[in-house]
Parts: sequence; structure tokens; C-alpha cells
Amino acid sequence: MKHIIKVDGMGCQKCVAHVKEALVELGDLEVIDVKIGEALVDMPENYDFGKIVEALDDAGYDVLGYEVLD
Repeated sequence: MKHIIKVDGMGCQKCVAHVKEALVELGDLEVIDVKIGEALVDMPENYDFGKIVEALDDAGYDVLGYEVLD
């Protein structure tokens, strides 16, 4: 399922790269696009969203929420 993840603390392209890297390192979801303020990912059904929150928190960003597209 595709989700738009709202991310706080991204102010530049370097931040975009950090968020993308943190998501890619999870390895079990597809990172489709990352831009300032949000990331578009395709994640398996019943995916533990807490993994994403933890990975982005560890990278220095806050998850504000998400929206399901599928």
C-alpha cells in the first residue's frame, strides 16, 4: 500500500537525502519519492509503522502522520 508520510524538520535537499537514506536502510519497503516535508513509500500490508517512526526519529526528524493512498 502506498502512503504519504508527513515529516517535520526537513528544510533542504540534504535533509531529503537523510530521510530517503533512513527509509531505504529499513530494506522492507519501497521508497518511491522523498521531497521536503513528505515521503511517498509503498509498504507491505500490516507493516509496523513504528519502524518508520523510529528510523526517522533516529535520523533527527519527526513523523507528523501519514495518509494512505491505496
